[in-house]
Amino acid sequence: MWSFIKNREPNIHMKRLFEPFLSYRHFRTRAVDRQNTSSTGLYGFDHLKSPKGFQRFVDEAIERSSELIDYISGMPSSVEIIRAMDEISDTVCSVVDSAELCRQTHPARGFVEEANKASMKINFLNTNHTLYNAVKKAEQDGHLLTEEARRAALHLRIDFEKGGIHLPSGKLDRVNQLNMDAHKLCREYGENIINDPGYVDIFPASRIPRQIQHLLKPIYRLTSGVSKESLGSYEDEQEEGFQIMTEPRTLFSVLQLTPDEQVRKMAYLKGNSVPHANHEVLDKLINSRHELAQIMGCKSYAEFVMQLNMASSPEVVVSFLLEMSNMVKEKADEGFNTIRNLKRDVCGQRCVDLEPWDEAYYTTMMKSSAYSLDSAVVASYFSLPQCIEGLKLLVKSLFGARFDSVPMAPGESWHPDVLKMCIHHPEEGDLGFLYLDLFSRKGKYPGCATFAIKGGRKISETEYQLPVMALVFNFLRSHDSSIVRLNHGELETLFHEFGHALHALLSRTDYQHFAGTRVALDFAETPSNLFEYYARDYRVLKKFARHYSTGEVIPEKLVKSLNGARDMFAATELQRQIFYSLVDQTLFGEQLSVPRDTNSIVAHLKRQHSNEKHVEGTHMHIRFSHFLTYGAGYYSYLYAKCFAATIWKKLCQEDPLSPTTGTLLRTKLLQYGGAKEPADLLTDLVGDGIVRYHNGGIVPDVTSCLEEMKLLDDKNRHIGK
Repeated sequence: MWSFIKNREPNIHMKRLFEPFLSYRHFRTRAVDRQNTSSTGLYGFDHLKSPKGFQRFVDEAIERSSELIDYISGMPSSVEIIRAMDEISDTVCSVVDSAELCRQTHPARGFVEEANKASMKINFLNTNHTLYNAVKKAEQDGHLLTEEARRAALHLRIDFEKGGIHLPSGKLDRVNQLNMDAHKLCREYGENIINDPGYVDIFPASRIPRQIQHLLKPIYRLTSGVSKESLGSYEDEQEEGFQIMTEPRTLFSVLQLTPDEQVRKMAYLKGNSVPHANHEVLDKLINSRHELAQIMGCKSYAEFVMQLNMASSPEVVVSFLLEMSNMVKEKADEGFNTIRNLKRDVCGQRCVDLEPWDEAYYTTMMKSSAYSLDSAVVASYFSLPQCIEGLKLLVKSLFGARFDSVPMAPGESWHPDVLKMCIHHPEEGDLGFLYLDLFSRKGKYPGCATFAIKGGRKISETEYQLPVMALVFNFLRSHDSSIVRLNHGELETLFHEFGHALHALLSRTDYQHFAGTRVALDFAETPSNLFEYYARDYRVLKKFARHYSTGEVIPEKLVKSLNGARDMFAATELQRQIFYSLVDQTLFGEQLSVPRDTNSIVAHLKRQHSNEKHVEGTHMHIRFSHFLTYGAGYYSYLYAKCFAATIWKKLCQEDPLSPTTGTLLRTKLLQYGGAKEPADLLTDLVGDGIVRYHNGGIVPDVTSCLEEMKLLDDKNRHIGK
């Protein structure tokens, strides 16, 4: 697969240029036809009516791509070359993106297996010299008239070269092998996390607080019963307990809410020591990526992946992270000491220190005490149907559009729970489509994520290929209620992922290569972080957050308490994100002549940049999949946090639901996707002061972020600018 397809989402100008080649239309999903009731395949693709349909889907994508390669080999005009390249990308992405969503969410094993085969089979374009030479010609001859077209040519050429196409054949073969190895290792890492989540058995059941028992599996063991006097004998009895599956969400609930320290300790140790197989997987991946970078003439994989990022170099990133670490250290230390002192007050003299399995529990206790928060009361205002109404509110208020459920054709969905939504503007018509796969089920992708199915691109002066996306969550259905209720953190996650979806659904780029979230990695999380603010603002929440049974509007006092509790240990959480980012940079940074094992790297950085003790035998990095998907790019979350804070303060805070605010967000940021430089988009949106130029790269201004978290004092103020 082309390296330049990796961030996937689509775009078009092709109709008049390629009248002989309009067979590409069979790749266009039926999602654009809301009235269609005839049977179709997954996501509206006719080929995907059965698992074996993936084979034909791939074959036709290859056939169509070959036709376009032949066309490009004739060296048409530069404009036509870039448009044809974009259609190839769109054709291939239709298969790759559909296969990835299917692989992660489809309950039928046959579909998953065929999707796996499809994603591997279509990897054939990154070494095509005809395409590479055509892109270089288009970039060099100066006939591309738009900024987006010139930017597309540049990015395509760089992405080809990141695939090693400019190297001698021996090195190119090795690069291809290393890329294939990395792809397989990343998949194996994720599968290991799902297959080996870790378990802890707890007896008796009374050691587990009632409010989390529904998350756990009841188990039983035999015990000797009491004497039956009348019979003069003993009878075995069953003792009830619970099995804790230490996947991250369940583990966090256990650590937050379980008073029994030994239960927390067992769960923490198990949850942070599995899956053991990922030690070897991660080591192999680090070595493969490092070898790849060196073949490419880079000192490290971190340097290799940052060529088109805002930061531009690992040195800029690490400097930024160390600067932030110093800024938050004092407040983070204060927070840690406060939590430790609370534990000592509760436990008395037998308490020695704050352990890693204590922090979440005592933090939750302190927040609940300070703000009188009851998780059940909070969730009662966030029933899932009302939260979906909140998404509709954002679309209506900000963009003047509707966000409504639309019917699916038979065969289009992969599970009965899936919803299909459409954003419809009264003047512009349908803007895009979004599938919502909301609930947890066995075998499904375990986290929350946004998946592309079809990106937008301009087909002609009057026709635009509408984007199609999917949001995947794992909200839990309660055993004792038909109404699913979210906690406030889950509401923020819903709005976060919806921010990604809006970036894709509202972009209107000429080329699919730049549609929606196909942007520089360290800019991609900005819209999603921005929309988290809407989940915290009372002016927004009061319009949709109502008690599931009484209809009462969420009290302003409760929202203030939620936000107060959220900010209570902001420095500690920020310090944790800095630590994760530094681990990521170190794992994929320059390798020492005497290699250190990953465990010692994590332990060393934790001692330097975190108050949390490192416990021998724990290995958080073997189940932190962001180190793979964001390899050397996890710092992007901190970039986005700072950018979003500035945008909120300067543009949204005064009137967050204003149509004027929405128009600015759409026309100056969201609609461009990756078609313009991120720094230019940010500056155009809010003015100077949102970015800083540092050692040849770009870093965020941290002032608004630190002010919001009450971490900016006179000592730090001059550093943040």
